[in-house]
Amino acid sequence: MNIIIIEDEALAAERLANLLQQQEGEIQLLATLGSVEEAAEWLSTHQAPDLGFFDIELSDGTCFDLAQQVDIRFPVVFTTSYDQYALDAFSLRSIDYLLKPIRPEHLSRALNRFRDWKTQFSPQQVSSDLQALLRQLVPESAFKVRWLVKNGNLIQAVPTGEIAYFYSDQKVSLLVTKEGRRFPVDQSLDRIAELLDPQVFFRLNRRYIIHIDAAHKMHPYFKGRLKVELNPPIDDDIVVSSDRTPEFKAWLDR
Repeated sequence: MNIIIIEDEALAAERLANLLQQQEGEIQLLATLGSVEEAAEWLSTHQAPDLGFFDIELSDGTCFDLAQQVDIRFPVVFTTSYDQYALDAFSLRSIDYLLKPIRPEHLSRALNRFRDWKTQFSPQQVSSDLQALLRQLVPESAFKVRWLVKNGNLIQAVPTGEIAYFYSDQKVSLLVTKEGRRFPVDQSLDRIAELLDPQVFFRLNRRYIIHIDAAHKMHPYFKGRLKVELNPPIDDDIVVSSDRTPEFKAWLDR
């Protein structure tokens, strides 16, 4: 079984690859692709795999963007953090999904479904069903996928997938990338929160919105509050109120 993985988070891609190697049957991983651009180039120059594992939101767009650039004529299993409404839609379409973090038994289920269903897939059905599904689950206006920022005299785009957190400082909103680079952005934190996927970003308090991977350490604080250390680090005391603490813990523990 020839497989490709399209995933922009290196650790998630490595974990999935390791889990695939532990499955029964001969599995060959042809490629691990980290962006829409990279995936489109690979699919345009290689024979189609038997099966693809697609993260929905990538650093430079979504799988819907990819489906607009190349004709995907093979079955796909989605890896996603979307809510149950979206997951139900996957099931109804008979295209499987894996909810992150991926569990081995769920991966086995997906592979078994592929083996059982592969004779039912025609190239035309796979391509049309995939694009219809992605339009349903990831409308172009759902969440912001990149942010235009000023870098000296230049303007550049920062993909949402590269952002560790947003914060405000003296009424200026700033984004911080996972590499620690800081850029001012025009929107207020209230507006920024509306443009972000709540499965991935959380509003800690009035000054901070963080990516789930940016929560480095948590310490119990006074009166049921939490003190949070971020990665990349920042010289500030970041405190989550006692009212927000249970919701924050639940958001992390999934």
